[in-house]
Amino acid sequence: MKYYVALPFVRVEDTLSAGQAVECPHAAAAVRRAEAMSYDKENAGAVAFSRQGNPDVGEFDDAVILKVFGEVPEEFGRA
Repeated sequence: MKYYVALPFVRVEDTLSAGQAVECPHAAAAVRRAEAMSYDKENAGAVAFSRQGNPDVGEFDDAVILKVFGEVPEEFGRA
């Protein structure tokens, strides 16, 4: 099953920490949600991504970055 997620990041001292992830119905919704999260003054940035896997056994493929907004940790790169 494929999942689409928007994930905000907040600044905690000198690092960026993940906020509350939101599952979205499709890629475009994840991108729109991440963009909206990036406008929140509490968030340094946000990322929209998809990943495929089976939550019943906890196995997931690597995330595919759809779009990055603002400041996010380096491992999320730029889409």
